[in-house]
Amino acid sequence: MDITDRDLEQAWEGFVEEPLSRGQLVRRAAALGVGAAALPALFGGRAFAAPPTSGHDISLNDLIAKAKKEGGINIIACPPTWANYGEIMSTYKSKYKVKLSDAIPDGTSAQENQAITSQKGSSRAPDVVDVGPSFAVLGKKQKLYTPYKSSNFATVPANMKDKDGYWVGDYWGVIGFQVNSDIVHTVPTDWSDLKSSAYHNMIALGGSPLQAGEAFAAVFAASLANGGSLDDIMPGIQFFSDLKKSGNFITVQATASTAANGQTPIVAGWDYLALANRDTNKGKVNFKIQVPKTGVFGNFYAQAISRYAPHPYNARLWQEFLYSDAGQLLWLKGYTHPARYADMAKRKAIPSSLIARLPPASAYKNVKFPSEAQTTKATAVLQQNWNSMVGG
Repeated sequence: MDITDRDLEQAWEGFVEEPLSRGQLVRRAAALGVGAAALPALFGGRAFAAPPTSGHDISLNDLIAKAKKEGGINIIACPPTWANYGEIMSTYKSKYKVKLSDAIPDGTSAQENQAITSQKGSSRAPDVVDVGPSFAVLGKKQKLYTPYKSSNFATVPANMKDKDGYWVGDYWGVIGFQVNSDIVHTVPTDWSDLKSSAYHNMIALGGSPLQAGEAFAAVFAASLANGGSLDDIMPGIQFFSDLKKSGNFITVQATASTAANGQTPIVAGWDYLALANRDTNKGKVNFKIQVPKTGVFGNFYAQAISRYAPHPYNARLWQEFLYSDAGQLLWLKGYTHPARYADMAKRKAIPSSLIARLPPASAYKNVKFPSEAQTTKATAVLQQNWNSMVGG
C-alpha cells in the first residue's frame, strides 16, 4: 500500500495537539491499513508537526495554504449584527476562499464553551469562540482551549489577554442604555433614573448574567453606580432585585427585535450594539443611546481556539485576520473599540471617519475595567445569589 504525505496529513491533522499513546498510534495506523510493526517505517523516525502556537512560527502564506486544504471554519454565537460580524465573516470567506459556518448565532458565552465539549470529535464542532472574559477564564481552567499568539499579540494590552495565549481580548465597549424613544419619552441618563415608576415593565437585559457576558457586565455597572466596586458586585444584584420587585425590571431577554417592537423599550447593554441598532432602524424606530453618568463599566470579549478544533489552521488564520489592522478596523466599523486601538491610533492607522462614528471620548473618560481576579470573584457571587435574589 502506498501512503502519501496527504494521506498522513488527513489521518493526523487535528489530533496532534495532544500526545498520542502507543495504543492511539496503532489505532491511527490501522485506520490507514498499516500494521503496528510498520509504524517505525511509516513515520521514518520523524515527529509530526503540531499546528503552531505562535504566528511567528509559520509564514502567513503557509498558514493560508493549510487553511485552504481544510476547506473552512466553524464559528459560533456571532450574530451578523453584533460588532459588524456579518461583514467580518463575509470578508474572511471571500479573502481566503473557504467556507464558514456560524452555529447558534444568538447563543451565549456559556453555550459556546459547552459546545466545545458536547461536540468534541464532530466535524461541525466549533473551531473558535468569542466569549465574555469570565467565560474565557473558565474555559482555560476547564482546559477547553489551546494556546495561540497571533503575529500582533504583543500589541494587545496586557490586561486584555492571557499571558500564555489561551485567550485574547478582541474588542471592548461600555454598558449604556438603549432607549426606544417612540415609547419612552424621557430618556434615563443614569442608573438611579431607572427606579422611576415611569419605567414600569420597561427595563431588560440581554439575557441572564449567569449565561451572557453582556448581562454580566450590566450588573457590574449597576454595582459601580450603587456603592459597589470592582471587588463587590453585590450592590448590582441588589439593584436589579429592587427593580424587579418594583415591576420595572422584566426577565425577557432583550434582542434587537424586542427593543424595536417595544417589548423591551429600555435595554442596559453594550453601547456598540445599541449604536448599530439605532442606525439600522433609522427611519423606522427612534433609538436614543445614553452612556450613564456613573457606573461606566467597560469590558471586552475574547477569542479562543478550541482544544479540539476540527480545522486548527483555519482557527489560527481567523485570529491572524481578526488581529490584523484590517480586521481591527472592521470591528471599529461595528462601533466597538478593537483591542489594538491604542497601537493603531499611535501609528495613525485609523480613519477619522470611523473615529467620528463613536460617542465623544468624554463619555468613556471614567470607564473601569475589572481584572481577571475581580471577574472570577464576581462570577462566583452571581452564581450564589442571582437566582435567589432576582431569578429569571
